[in-house]
Order: sequence, then structure tokens, then C-alpha cells
Amino acid sequence: MLSLDSLDDFRSLVRRFVVGEIDPFVDTWEAAGIFPAHSLLKKMGALGLLGIGYDPTYGGQGLDIRHDLVFLEELGRAKSAGVTLGITVQTHMATPALHRHGSAALKEEYLRPAIAGELVGAIGVTEPGAGSDVYALRTRAIRDGDFYRISGAKMFITNGTQADFMTTLVQTSDGPSHDRYSLLIVPTRLPGVTISAPLRKLGMRASDTAEIVFDRVAVPISNRIGEEGAGFRYQMEQFQIERFAGSVTCLTACDEMLRDTIGYVRQRIVFGKPLINKQVIRHRLVDLLTEIECCRQLLYSCAERIMQRCDALREVSMAKLKIGQLARQVGDECLQMHGGYGYMEEYRVSRFFRDMRLTSIGGGADEVMREIIAKISGLAGATRDND
Repeated sequence: MLSLDSLDDFRSLVRRFVVGEIDPFVDTWEAAGIFPAHSLLKKMGALGLLGIGYDPTYGGQGLDIRHDLVFLEELGRAKSAGVTLGITVQTHMATPALHRHGSAALKEEYLRPAIAGELVGAIGVTEPGAGSDVYALRTRAIRDGDFYRISGAKMFITNGTQADFMTTLVQTSDGPSHDRYSLLIVPTRLPGVTISAPLRKLGMRASDTAEIVFDRVAVPISNRIGEEGAGFRYQMEQFQIERFAGSVTCLTACDEMLRDTIGYVRQRIVFGKPLINKQVIRHRLVDLLTEIECCRQLLYSCAERIMQRCDALREVSMAKLKIGQLARQVGDECLQMHGGYGYMEEYRVSRFFRDMRLTSIGGGADEVMREIIAKISGLAGATRDND
């Protein structure tokens, strides 16, 4: 159990871990196309960093959203967004529904070792024909005695080649209603599970991504999270946690990238003077600093609403939409300020430029966020997620 006197102590703990256990190795992991999830998560589990808001009964810390926010801010400073992504899959995607709705036995078998970093998790929603349109997924689980038999495929699975289990959204009944979906914990080493070689990606290269195919995979009914038919609702709840977490880490990465760029233009000499002496450069930097601060305050408002148990769907959706757009702007402007050097792999800005493009796609594309916000705002014709 963590014993810290203040949020500042907790921030220092996470920052030391990022600086000491992640940043020195990211170039190697980026080149390899994978980071060592089992060993890294085990170290984080030993520090109590994988279950910050989870029940102490299962090894969690039982802390509030303020600690989670600090964790995400500091994790976002890592020099590889791919590593950050892989960690947040464990903490904010594969385990929230299990923690909220799983049986005591299921939590004991999967949540406790996930919090300890002994098992690596993944989230299985996206399919070859169903991404943002979650309602279109077709992976099917048919009851067979005390088991479900799962057939289908999941695509773009982060941690896919290393995961020990996958929290998987499947169809368990027929009909047009959302209650045909359930969430299952699927061990990835079961007979009938085929994991592809790592997929080659534009960015997030230190994060391994795979396609996972199921051929009549037998999973115990006891591995179902909560009630049969409630999986869609559980997944929509999880999306809010995921989108908040991704927005925080992305914004922190934007801030880090901008600070790096400010340092660069201070020392870069152009026409005999530092580049920062150009008024147009200073003003562009100020505009980006202002945008980042506005988004930070929006995220703090989201955190406050979550802590007060208020509905934050509107604000979280706005944050994800805006921060995804801002990340693209920061990447483009900062690379431009670096000039030809920014186009080189040796400079962090080129990695940032590639990595941050995913923010407007993963976990719900910008277009989906706009539809959610439109629905809440009462704009005619809008849909809310997949309602």
C-alpha cells in the first residue's frame, strides 16, 4: 500500500519511474517494435502504480481521481507514447469493467495479478469490420454447457502479442438490441486462439499490436464480466475512462514536445540570431501554450466531475476531440520549427508527430466524439456512441 504525504510525493514517485525505468530504453524498444510488458509492469505493480483507484481487497490502492490524474500526467512525459499506451491499456482499458462488475472469483484470478503486474491485459473490441462502430462487431460466443465457444477476430489489439488475457466484447445472443453483447475474460493461450505477428504501424512503434483470431475457443461462463447482455453498457462506461486517460497522457506529451521545441528555437541560430527572436515564432509558441492550458483546465474540470460522481460524458468527449486535434497541430508546428532536423529520427519531434496521430482515431474517432457531443447538445439527427 502506498504511504505518501501528498500528491507531490506521488508525482515524484511516478516521475522517477518514467525517468529511470522507461526513458533510457525507449530507443531500443522503438527499434524492436515492442517493450517488455511483463518485466516493466511487474516493476510498476511493486510500486502500487497499476491499481491506483482499485479496491485494496485485490491489491489496489483505493485512491481517488486526483492521484490517477497525476499518474497519467507523469506517464505522458515518457519519451515513447507507445509505452505509455501499452501501460494505460493495462490500467484504464483491460481492467476497469473487471473491477467494477466482475465476480469476486474473477477478480481474484485476473484483477489481482494484473494489479501486481503478473499478468498483462489487452482490450478486445475493434474487429476487421468494426472499429468506431462498436455495434457492428460480429465475434460470436455460443453457449456450450458450462462454456462459451468463441469464433471471430479482433483487430489492432494493443499488447496483443504479449497479453495473458483479453477483456473481449462478443455477441452472446441474436437480435437488434444492445443487450446481445457480453464482456468475457479470454486467456490468450487457450486452444483455438491465433495471434498474428506484430502489425507494422506508422507510429506507437514500441507498442506491439496484433490481430487475434478465435476458432471455437472454449471459455468458462464464469469468465463473463457481470450479467450476460450487459457488455455493451459496460464497454461504454469503460470508453469514458479510456478517453479521459488518453486525453491526459496526450496533453502532457504535447506540453513536453512544446517545451522541447522552445529549447530548440532558443539555441538554433538562423540568419545570425536565435530563432526565438523572430516574433512570428514566439507568437506561434504562445498560441500553443494557451491551447494546452485551456485543455488542461478542461481535463481538470472532467476530473472534478468524475470525483463528484457527476456525468462527464460531454466534457470527456470534448476533451478527447479537442486534444486529438491539438496534438496534430502541435506536432506539425513543432516539426516545422525544427526544420530539416525535425524530419530526422534522431529528434523526438518526428516520433511525436507520428505517434500523436492515433489520438483522433483510437478509442473513438473525432467523428464519433462530435456525434456524442451533438446528441447531448440536442442537435437533431445525432447519435450517441452507437445508440
